[in-house]
Amino acid sequence: MSNPEACAPPPRTESGGSALTVRVYYEDTDAAGVVYYANYLRYCERARTEWLRTLGYSQQALLENHAIAFVVRSIEAQFLAPARLDDTLEIMTTVLRLGGASLSFSQRIVRNHSPIFTAQVGIACVDQRSGRPIPIPSGLKTRIRTTLQEATP
Repeated sequence: MSNPEACAPPPRTESGGSALTVRVYYEDTDAAGVVYYANYLRYCERARTEWLRTLGYSQQALLENHAIAFVVRSIEAQFLAPARLDDTLEIMTTVLRLGGASLSFSQRIVRNHSPIFTAQVGIACVDQRSGRPIPIPSGLKTRIRTTLQEATP
């Protein structure tokens, strides 16, 4: 039986999270070649989408098949050092908490093994039509729980 949300997953990290590698392009930077602050949030958004893929789900399929979307509810961020043009960055994404209709993530952006950005991000699962919170689909919730349990020694 195939999962209609399934897609090719990138590798998972030992923490049960995922890692996404990105390169800083000219379009990501200001005139001084430093990454514009809002782009760190874009990188984190991409990394959460790829984390979802590690579970075998895609945002598009969840929208089409379940009319659900994941929206940012809260974010606390620390900018530790600037990223610059042509840097290679790794965005680490780990689930901190799984609720009925919400998730909390820890995200770190690392350059050469040194953190340059950290964030705690709260996400809500919402009905696309009404914008109201709804439970995370049971199949996805089970996959998240299993991944978290596998990561716990």
